[in-house]
Amino acid sequence: MSKSPKQVIGDPLIIGGRQLSLSRAIRAGGFVFLTGQVPFKDGAPMTTGSIEDQTRAVLDDIKDTLAMAGCELADVVKAMVWLTDRADFAGFNAVYGEYFPHDPPARSAVVNDLLVDVKVEVEVVAYRPQ
Repeated sequence: MSKSPKQVIGDPLIIGGRQLSLSRAIRAGGFVFLTGQVPFKDGAPMTTGSIEDQTRAVLDDIKDTLAMAGCELADVVKAMVWLTDRADFAGFNAVYGEYFPHDPPARSAVVNDLLVDVKVEVEVVAYRPQ
């Protein structure tokens, strides 16, 4: 039985001229694991804008990263969501529902401080056998 190596998806992430010590995504067999995504605009964290704006930015970036791995949003089987304010959940959930209108993935959501001054972070796992 041969062991399939992991495959790094996408170019290294660089912020402020510094390469981050993480991968955008990793494929391991039929699974694709994305790094937690925060909203970006013009190459910097999106520290302004509504929860709806920030959620769209995150989910659009996730969609783009999934495409690099030959996947789409319909392949997402699990999502983990971090919000900085419990009051933002309804706005987040409305936008999330636009991106996952049918057979949405399993999901967990927590309220927590984030390391970047944004309102939301989303991490997903997709499944699409090669």
